[in-house]
Amino acid sequence: MPVSEVLHVVDGGVAQVTLNRPEALNAITPDQRERLIRLLGEASADPGVRAVVLTGTGRGFCAGADLRGGAVAGERGAGGVAGERVAGDVARMIRDGAQRLIAAVLDCEKPVIAAVNGTAAGLGAHLALACDLVLAAESARFIEVFVRRGLVPDGGGAYLLPRLVGPQRAKELMFFGDALSAADAERLGLVNRVVPDGELDKTAREWAARLAAGPTRALALTKQLVNASLDSDRATAFAAEAAAQEINMTTADAQEGVASFVERRSPEYRGR
Repeated sequence: MPVSEVLHVVDGGVAQVTLNRPEALNAITPDQRERLIRLLGEASADPGVRAVVLTGTGRGFCAGADLRGGAVAGERGAGGVAGERVAGDVARMIRDGAQRLIAAVLDCEKPVIAAVNGTAAGLGAHLALACDLVLAAESARFIEVFVRRGLVPDGGGAYLLPRLVGPQRAKELMFFGDALSAADAERLGLVNRVVPDGELDKTAREWAARLAAGPTRALALTKQLVNASLDSDRATAFAAEAAAQEINMTTADAQEGVASFVERRSPEYRGR
């Protein structure tokens, strides 16, 4: 895969990751998927990265998996020939492919902002919804396109959507596959904020800069608590909260936060 198909730059503690196949509305190939997973893992481990922005070039944020390039139809089965599969091949492909990508976003130890610049369809919609914060340009659209192709949603869609909008709304979106405008996505709670197209990059940079200046470990623990709470009972959630507090109070940023309060000054967090 040409490196230019996924652009990556780190500046001011912010890693910007840009899908760069505008001619295909940034439909994801297997090679791109693996690079995204790798970059998200590297962002978690790199103390110089304190926030991530995920966006696309051109008119599309991400049109989903690249069906023409092999992400589904052309992946090779056990026999080594495209299209020849045995039982278990499809499930394995989904686990190792789309699900790994979504998990990489959910598990990234740095906050991830989706700057949705255009169409987000299928896996592309789920890629955006897995992010911690979602900004959308006014021209953006979200489409649960699977039903149009006779497919079952993948990439964690049936996990993510009901948790964001409830089961009835999730079924409506998935059963009909209608395009959802950015304004409607914001109304349903899928998007944090809709901005004019020309202000998307600026707003994403501002939000990312604020996150990058924050207490990085506290943000990571907060992300883990919120994500885990959706699948936890109260006792488990409370125990996780207490453990996170114990861990966080050993960080330099927590000590700085308390000290700055006592000293009546603005804190200076260093991500440690």
